[in-house]
Amino acid sequence: MRHRVDTRKLGRTSAHRQAMYRNMVTSLLEHERVETTHAKARELRRVADRMITLGKRGDLHARRQAATMVRDRDVTGKLFGELAERYASRPGGYTRVLRVRRRVGDAAEMSIVELVEEPAPPEKKKQTRKKATRKKKSSSKED
Repeated sequence: MRHRVDTRKLGRTSAHRQAMYRNMVTSLLEHERVETTHAKARELRRVADRMITLGKRGDLHARRQAATMVRDRDVTGKLFGELAERYASRPGGYTRVLRVRRRVGDAAEMSIVELVEEPAPPEKKKQTRKKATRKKKSSSKED
């Protein structure tokens, strides 16, 4: 029976699995989209959602906890800055897993893991047009 066993082993030792999750979550937070097998994607989603929740908390202890998983200081800064602001009002579900295709070599089911809300595109300056003013024709009746 598999009571209270909630993680997939993915055919790896625990150290290898943990290192893989660290690399994948760092890549996901950096590039905001990662393609991997479906089983890995579902596990990655759990880890990434926890990291974004830590980023939203924003205190020193949360930063240290996230630094054990995220392996790049720049990405950690992005997590506690840009991503924390983007998801401040969202209660959870920061990632999306989309099934994409079957891999050619071994027919493994591939998925894309991406962050849900896209960053806002830079605003362009609006060009204001001058309204064309119509000149009223003055028609005077001459009697």
